[in-house]
Amino acid sequence: MTQREWLEKDFYKDLGVSSDASQDEIKKAYRKLARGLHPDANPGDKQTEERFKAVSEAYSVLADPAKRKEYDEARRLFASGGFRRRGGSSGRSGYGGFEPGDTGVSGDFNVGDIFGGGSGGLGDIFDGLFNRGAGRSAATSRPRRGNDLELETRLTFRDSVLGAVVPLKLTSPSSCTTCHGSGAKPGTSPRVCPNCNGSGIVSSNQGAFGFSEPCLDCRGTGSIIDTPCVDCRGSGVSTRTRTITVRIPGGVEEGQRIRLAGQGEAGMRGAPAGDLYVTVHVDPHHVFSRSGNDITLTVPVAFAELALGTTVSVPTLEGRVRVKVPAGTADGRTFRVRGKGVHRKDGTVGDLLVTVKVAVPPELGADAVEVLEKYAAAERASGFDPRAGWAGAQ
Repeated sequence: MTQREWLEKDFYKDLGVSSDASQDEIKKAYRKLARGLHPDANPGDKQTEERFKAVSEAYSVLADPAKRKEYDEARRLFASGGFRRRGGSSGRSGYGGFEPGDTGVSGDFNVGDIFGGGSGGLGDIFDGLFNRGAGRSAATSRPRRGNDLELETRLTFRDSVLGAVVPLKLTSPSSCTTCHGSGAKPGTSPRVCPNCNGSGIVSSNQGAFGFSEPCLDCRGTGSIIDTPCVDCRGSGVSTRTRTITVRIPGGVEEGQRIRLAGQGEAGMRGAPAGDLYVTVHVDPHHVFSRSGNDITLTVPVAFAELALGTTVSVPTLEGRVRVKVPAGTADGRTFRVRGKGVHRKDGTVGDLLVTVKVAVPPELGADAVEVLEKYAAAERASGFDPRAGWAGAQ
């Protein structure tokens, strides 16, 4: 695909959003389309698969604010005639040889401002969009790394604290398994472009000015594939579904993002892959909660146990422990069990916080009522008033 063809694409139209759509609107539009067009939901439907690829390509550009800005600027110049070719007596074609009218600007102008390193020049735009620039070496003209991908996964409370190994299934552009990302048919190899000697850039002089532009023969890649791979058509990338196994470290929290280097979208023609970012969601537990590195739980106890003292057995994520409750313990008191909380990778360890809460029986038998009435009388006789000093009572 030539740069002109690339710039003529309307990524906003592909996603069904306006050119001034917010990043959140773009993300929502992509997710809605991706769900309906996903190859898993439309097996064997080539037309839908091509549409899915187009939507994915559009999102890969518009979801990145920097790429989106470069794309918008390039299309603005393209629409205004800034990329028009002008034929001349030399017969040379390319993006050099501009007239003042070609830029949509009347009067005097500085050619260097358009092609040079100044902010907003074509050199800046092509450098960002195609990872090339005037005077760059062959190494910098290589295809750029693949885009980063995002995925979400859900863990149980126990797995979020202790860590787990989970399989993740994703459908994305990946390195072609047939040509191993080279883009060339197996048994063949890309050759160095003779027109630009592998730099991806051709230079020419016109009067007092020198111009550099992406090589049209190799489309700026620096290499030519004579026999493209039939599966990826020379791109070195194919969309496929894959399952990867991910080790989630202990101590992750709700909404935390984990970066998996090199597990994102494959780069074109063997360029490095992007990264995969996994957002973790944690299911609530029916007993345990979390406060930083500490794990909390509430244990129901009887009034007599608090008054007379007892030892209760409480659960942890790795077994049970016994907690001593002294006589005269107040309702709602919290006990700390050291080292039974969250273990983090940096070596820090949280605690288990056990809060005791009196459970009142909904009904009492006659014997229990009789005993409690005697206790209440003895309590009053001892002078104990549970509301003494409370709310200004005298």
